[in-house]
Amino acid sequence: YLANYLNGKLQAYLGDSSDLTFGWSLSKRKKDSHGTVTGVTQAATDPTSIQGRDFARKFDVNLGKFYLTYANDLSETSNLMLNLYRFGDHTKFWSSPVKYDAAGRQVTDINAYANDNDYKQIQRGIKGEWRGSGDVWGWMGGIDLRDNSYTNFVRVMRDYKRSPSRFSPVVRAGTVVADNKTKERVYAMYGELKYRPLAELTLTANARFDHIGLKYDDYLPTASAPFLSKSFNVSSWRGGFAYDIGDAAELYGNVSTGFRAPTIRQLFAGDINPTGGTSSNPNLKPERAVNYEIGVRGRMDAFSGLDWDIALFRMERNDYILDVAGQYNFATGTTHQYQNIGGVRNQGVEVSLKTDPSRTLSMNLAYTLLDARFTRYDRFGLVLGNPFNPRPGAHRIVYYNNTGKRVPRVSRQRLFLALHARPWSGMLISGEMDARSSYFADEINQEKIGGYTIFNLVANYDMHLGKRVDVSFFARVDNVLDRFYYNTARGYRDRNNDMVYNAEDLSLVVNPGRRWTAGLTATF
Repeated sequence: YLANYLNGKLQAYLGDSSDLTFGWSLSKRKKDSHGTVTGVTQAATDPTSIQGRDFARKFDVNLGKFYLTYANDLSETSNLMLNLYRFGDHTKFWSSPVKYDAAGRQVTDINAYANDNDYKQIQRGIKGEWRGSGDVWGWMGGIDLRDNSYTNFVRVMRDYKRSPSRFSPVVRAGTVVADNKTKERVYAMYGELKYRPLAELTLTANARFDHIGLKYDDYLPTASAPFLSKSFNVSSWRGGFAYDIGDAAELYGNVSTGFRAPTIRQLFAGDINPTGGTSSNPNLKPERAVNYEIGVRGRMDAFSGLDWDIALFRMERNDYILDVAGQYNFATGTTHQYQNIGGVRNQGVEVSLKTDPSRTLSMNLAYTLLDARFTRYDRFGLVLGNPFNPRPGAHRIVYYNNTGKRVPRVSRQRLFLALHARPWSGMLISGEMDARSSYFADEINQEKIGGYTIFNLVANYDMHLGKRVDVSFFARVDNVLDRFYYNTARGYRDRNNDMVYNAEDLSLVVNPGRRWTAGLTATF
C-alpha cells in the first residue's frame, strides 16, 4: 500500500467584507487488494489474503479536488457565497479472477485475472447561497448545479473460459467488453425561512427541487442500446422548531424528507445487456425517505461546562429498489428486474456529551441505540451450490421473506468516548474508545458477527515559527491493543459451492491490527 498526498489553500482578502479562497487536495494511491477473504477459517489463517483471490486487485488511484469560494458580507444581516468545485477520480484495477483457461483447465494462479479496468469519474458544479435576516425573519436562497460523468473501459487481459464445458466459448485477450459513459446533470434550487413568533420559539421551513438528468452512451460496436436517457423531477422539504424551556435547555424537533434516484443500470439493465437475465424497468421511481426527530439539548455549568444532547429519531425509507427474483440471486433461468418493492425503518436514540475542549482536561461522548429493520422485503434468493454450472442439480435456490429482519452490518449499539489532556501549551493528548455491539452479516440474519471494543491514542503538537508560519505535528496509534475483528462482513450465497451456507461462505475484511501514523502540516 502506497499513498501520497498534497493539500493546500490560498486565501485573498478582496476588501473589508469579501474574500476569495482557492483550495486543492491531490492524492495518489496504490493498493494490491482490499484484503478480502472467504470464510472465518481463512480469516484466521490468512487474514491479509496473501493466498486469496479478491474480485478486484491492483488498484492505482489518482484523486484530485479543487474548489474556489467567494464570500461577501453584503451587510450586517446578509451575505453571499459562491462555490465552484471539481472532483476527479481516475482508478485502474484488475477484476474477475480467471477460473478456467482457454483449454477449460482450472486456474489457481492468484495473479490470473480476466479484466483490466479503467474507470474515470468527474464531479463538478456550482453552488450559490444568499442569506439574510431581520428582527423576526431569516431567509436563505440557493442554487445547486452539477455536471457529473462516469466513464468505464474494460479490456480482457488473457484468454479464458467461463466454464470447463467444451461448448463454452473462449474469451480472447484484447477483447473490449465495456466502453461506456454515464452523464448525470442536476439542476436544483432551494430555500429556507426562519420565523421567531416568540422570544423562546423559532420555526424553520425549507424546500428543495431537483431536476436530475441521466444519459448513457455505449461505444461498443455491438452495443444493443448505444444511447439511453431518463430524467426525474423530485422535491424534498423540512419543517422544524426550537423552543427554549429554560436558561440552559432547548426542546427541538423536525420532520424532513429525502430521496435516492435509480441508477442507469437499474433502469435499463435489459437494454444494456439483453442476455444478462435482468429486464429493464424505466418506470422505476426514486426511493423516498421521511425522517422524524425530537430532542432536548442544553448546557450545564458542571464539569467546566457540559454540552449535552438527547434525541429520538425515526426514518422510514419507502419504494426501496429490490430485485423481484431475489437479491443476490445469480442462478440462471430466473427472470430478474428491479422494482420499488422494499422498505426500511431506522429508529433509535442518540446521546452526546461534550465539555469545553480548551480546558486542561476535556471529553466527548456519543452513544447510539439503533433498530434498523426491513419493513418490506418479501423475496430473497439464497443460492446453494454453483449457479454458473449448467448441470442439473448443481445448484438450488432457497427463498426467504426478510420482512421484519434486521438490516445487515448495522450494530444495535455504539459508544464512542474520547478523553483529552493539554499538559502544556500547544500539546494535546487524546485517548479514544470505540465500542460496537454484534450485527448480522446477511439479510437472512443467520450469521452473527460479535461486537468489539478498540482503543486509539492520538497526540498533536502545535508550534509557531515566526508571525506567519504555524506547524502542527501529529501521531496516531489505531487499535492499540491489536484487537482482532472484521472491518466488513458480508454473506449472500454459498460461495464455496458445497450446497451449504454458513460462516465459511462470508466475505470478510480483517482489520490490519495495530497501526502507527505520523506526520506534520504547515500553514503560512
